[in-house]
Amino acid sequence: MFGGIAKSLFGSSNDRYVKSLNPILAKIASFEPALQAMDDPTLANQTVLFRERLANGETLDQLLPEAFATVREAARRVLGQRHYDVQMVGGIVLHRGEIAEMRTGEGKTLVATLATYLNALPGDGVHVITVNDYLAARDADWMSRVYGFLGLTTGVIVPNLSDEERRQAYAADITYGTNNEFGFDYLRDNMKYERSSMVQRPFAMAIVDEVDSVLIDEARTPLIISGPTDDKSELYISVDAVVKQLDEGDYEKDEKQKTIVLTEDGTEKVERILENAGLLEGANLYDFENTQVVHHLNQALRANVMFKRDVDYLVKDGKVIIIDEFTGRMMDGRRWSDGLHQAVEAKEGVQIEPENQTMASITFQNYFRMYPKLSGMTGTASTEAAEFFDIYKMNVVTIPTNRPINRVDEEDEFYKDTHDKFRAIAKKIREHASKGQPVLVGTVSIEKSELLSEFLTQEGVDHSVLNARYHESEAHIVAQAGRLSAVTIATNMAGRGTDIQLGGNLEFRVEDELAGMAEGPEREAVIEQIRQEIAAEKARVLEAGGLFVLGTERHESRRIDNQLRGRSGRQGDPGLSRFYLSLEDDLLRIFGPDTLFARMMRSNLEDGEAIGSKWLTKAIETAQKKVEARNYDVRKQVVEYDDVMNDQRKVIYEQRADIMDADTVGDVVEDMRAETVNAIVGDACPPNSYPEQWDIEGMKTQLAEVLNIQPPVDEWLKEEAIDPEIVTERVQAEADAMVAAKAADLEPETWTQVEKSILLQNLDHHWKEHLATLDALRQVVHLRAYAQKTPINEYKQEAFSLFQRMLDSIRVDVTRTIAQAQFRMEPLPELPELPDFITTHFDPFTGEDNSADVDAGTLGLIQTQLPPMQMVQPNPVDVGDDPAAWEGQVSRNAPCPCGSGRKYKHCHGAV
Repeated sequence: MFGGIAKSLFGSSNDRYVKSLNPILAKIASFEPALQAMDDPTLANQTVLFRERLANGETLDQLLPEAFATVREAARRVLGQRHYDVQMVGGIVLHRGEIAEMRTGEGKTLVATLATYLNALPGDGVHVITVNDYLAARDADWMSRVYGFLGLTTGVIVPNLSDEERRQAYAADITYGTNNEFGFDYLRDNMKYERSSMVQRPFAMAIVDEVDSVLIDEARTPLIISGPTDDKSELYISVDAVVKQLDEGDYEKDEKQKTIVLTEDGTEKVERILENAGLLEGANLYDFENTQVVHHLNQALRANVMFKRDVDYLVKDGKVIIIDEFTGRMMDGRRWSDGLHQAVEAKEGVQIEPENQTMASITFQNYFRMYPKLSGMTGTASTEAAEFFDIYKMNVVTIPTNRPINRVDEEDEFYKDTHDKFRAIAKKIREHASKGQPVLVGTVSIEKSELLSEFLTQEGVDHSVLNARYHESEAHIVAQAGRLSAVTIATNMAGRGTDIQLGGNLEFRVEDELAGMAEGPEREAVIEQIRQEIAAEKARVLEAGGLFVLGTERHESRRIDNQLRGRSGRQGDPGLSRFYLSLEDDLLRIFGPDTLFARMMRSNLEDGEAIGSKWLTKAIETAQKKVEARNYDVRKQVVEYDDVMNDQRKVIYEQRADIMDADTVGDVVEDMRAETVNAIVGDACPPNSYPEQWDIEGMKTQLAEVLNIQPPVDEWLKEEAIDPEIVTERVQAEADAMVAAKAADLEPETWTQVEKSILLQNLDHHWKEHLATLDALRQVVHLRAYAQKTPINEYKQEAFSLFQRMLDSIRVDVTRTIAQAQFRMEPLPELPELPDFITTHFDPFTGEDNSADVDAGTLGLIQTQLPPMQMVQPNPVDVGDDPAAWEGQVSRNAPCPCGSGRKYKHCHGAV
């Protein structure tokens, strides 16, 4: 009670924090008259002056007011947009490494320019992270005009760039791209064999757009780079045929956890079928010999029972394509791991691609925590404020809107079943559209979108459907969703990134309607006419009540619902929102308890009858909070397990960097050889033992196999004063002499390259095997809970001992390779090329792929290459038209000169 009184008197802590920034706003405004009086070259030269002041000892905080005022004036001149004061507040919050919560339509893209410009002044590079490639390329193209005007360079990271293009993009002052592209580049860099071939610079600052989507939703899953393993397609097909013979009584499923297990009867039935198919070794399904079959059986069960076509995935052109659960987009090239994707391919009868082995992985939590300064912005973050602080140490600051919000959020309406609900929705949409009000309908899956589309067709309502099937035209559809009587069905609105402007979007109408018209007075006249049409149409839409947002179902997360609602009522426009629910909705069916209320609704509600109350809405919010808490636990568990691997990852990556940077690695190899000798002699000649107790034959075998030497150990034993230390010293001397003789046959530079190559390849090989072992351990360690042990503690202990064993194996293998190999005097050996990786972003607990970075269709809508002033592109090498003459002239990883779009090594350079 007292807290409420204090809040009403003094405002919330958030209000007080925002108010405390007013003196800075006043200082920014004080610079505006002087900057407006400057001509363009003088204004652009401010960047040079700021950098000089930084070099003379001033801090970024001291430069902030003048730098922000400079960006505001540059944006006014270049884009015709002047930052509002609330946008300045957002910029200050971003600069301070916090999260700016700003409602949809408040201009977050423009806000980012303030903190980005200021933090790019030291020249260390600022990364601006967006949720998909379309937005990355669009925002980079749009905002580079401001940065370019002020003398800063801008790069953009999108798929299918060469390493040289990526390196140039990262070398720019400001680099735009998606979370996945940045993360995968980090992993790929730490698999390279030369420092010069790495593309990223040391991290300085990252600003994350839609920070809740990137750091919360997608952080449930690690980024994984993998390579193909042996083909097991026949086994997948055979096991899929077994699973298709099972009935519902043969297994138990848990939709909450997305798990499924066989019953006792189901197990016996499966054993009989597998035995007849010749796939079972022994009589018991769970014998050790059948481990692989059981694994494939479990994945086939999940594929057939838990994963639904057109909800979790699509089949297009003979391929299974995952649908992102948050955005409803197709994710070409993304695959579920651990054999799940292959099981779905077997289920659908399409070609089965080989499984993959993990070669490198990292979670977003651990990736983004490497940035010295991290900030973000979104329309919905306050519901996850505790998690942002716990994991990333970032505070959430709610920024006031530029104009008061005039949207009306109505109570939810409940129906008995989906059919009644959709019929009511279709009638409500027809009613609002007939009076000219645009309607945006949010659905949770493609299946629901298409079902609603059928109802609307029956009602005679014209509408557009925006989901994974049609995302090629999504930006155009969203842009015109605010037109008179427009009805748009959208599968999840998170991260769509295109403003819904009432009356229509001028830019997209010009692009659609005047694509073939040449520049000139005639075109300008038509554009002016379109502008007047939009203004007239906007007036009629405002009169009809603004945009009506209608949710067909509540999502698991309140944030997604708020994102949908936030599409209406931007910049003080009127608006309306309402959610329609039924007892058959996934949220209520899976997470809502079978309460007395639910039973009463089923028995007392008539067909087509609706009920609504604040109490019901509150109950739904409680269910959503439970789901959010459960998802937070999942993410927390991902972080806990990855933190164990992260410490090991840092050690391995630092060792790789040290090896690449070192002028010579002879001392490292020598230390490894010494430790190997110590281990071999120590095992054979334990301390405080007599020579007659030593395992001399075993030691001689080991020395021959590992060190390629045959010292006269028998002769040494005849000496009276012989002890293990003397044996170790003599073996060490012989091993060193043998390696020195090999090194003498080669040039010093060549020998160093050989040692580096052997070190790096052994390090990578064992790290890859170690990752596979840790993956397997993580999947079974939870069983230790039955023995009253804490799984995460067990995992830490096991992972540590496995890491120690891996380091021992690396030491022995490096020593063995150098000792056994035969070297010839030839030109410097080429370092091996990295294989073609498969990049995935899957959830280790549910198997779902949450990656949302590839928007192949929408990428074509805008120019993905920035103007030359912002980002210099590599000059193509003139190598002529004869493919036979290209060898040695074209880099193996460069695009092929034939124009195929593939790398040279995969095209005319294929060996």
